Amino acid sequence: MSENYRAFENLRKHNAVLHDSVALNTGMQLAAWSNKRDHITQYCDHHTLSLYIADGYESYHKTSSGWKNGGGPDRFCLMPKESESSWDIRDDLSFVHLYCTDEHLRTIGEQVWDRSPASFSLNEQMFGEDAQITALYRHFLLGCDWQQQANQLALSTASTLLLTHLVSRYTNVNWRLPAVTGGLAPTVLRNVLGYIDAHLGEPLTLDCLAREAALSEYHFARMFRQSMGLAPHQYVMQRRMAQAEQLVRHSTQSLTEIALACGFNSASHFSNRFKSVKGMTPSQLRPSRT
Repeated sequence: MSENYRAFENLRKHNAVLHDSVALNTGMQLAAWSNKRDHITQYCDHHTLSLYIADGYESYHKTSSGWKNGGGPDRFCLMPKESESSWDIRDDLSFVHLYCTDEHLRTIGEQVWDRSPASFSLNEQMFGEDAQITALYRHFLLGCDWQQQANQLALSTASTLLLTHLVSRYTNVNWRLPAVTGGLAPTVLRNVLGYIDAHLGEPLTLDCLAREAALSEYHFARMFRQSMGLAPHQYVMQRRMAQAEQLVRHSTQSLTEIALACGFNSASHFSNRFKSVKGMTPSQLRPSRT
């Protein structure tokens, strides 16, 4: 499911430089931008979460009492649908946008709280500080190649956790997050682990793993961590690396074939990730054959 997000299209008509963008399987979209000198007015039929990565000290937001700044690394702005915001960017700014709709918020509400109000209204936030939002985007989104299918699980997890946090903290419903105690039932855990091993070559997402366990993404992510001591995306990458090592050592497949079998788009990305984990490239590990 793809969406046409006006905030994204509007930025492309200005001085903003698009560095990366990915449409998630849910229809939400992530975009990494930078800007330096620009004047932008946004009015959209969707929600935008803006996460400041670097600089931003000279980003000014128009208020009823004039232009106000307050940006900087790890600050965030939340711009609900149908709200108008005008910006005067006077110096360097690097930021990530997450675009979503009411339907995405409603889906989170149904999955996590088993409730669905007639409408969600997000509370506008400008230059806010939230340690949990910072931790989520810095852990999951930065330093991650968004175009690699092997990273889709991390990206889908980040988007789900960010929206869950927004619903619980920055909407009209203000629902407290439900407590999650205990891990997955042994049979469910075995099924999920078997599913992961059988689909390591595919772009696994949090949604598909949660459906395998018949749980919401929120509950699954927390129960899986309690069972395995790792987040789902960390475990999946661990299994991909283990399978890759076995194939490098004992198969005659090419490195490109191994990369694809382990969920990577290219041999170069696979080699870089393999070296970061194993301390050597696949070529260095592979026994010489006579």
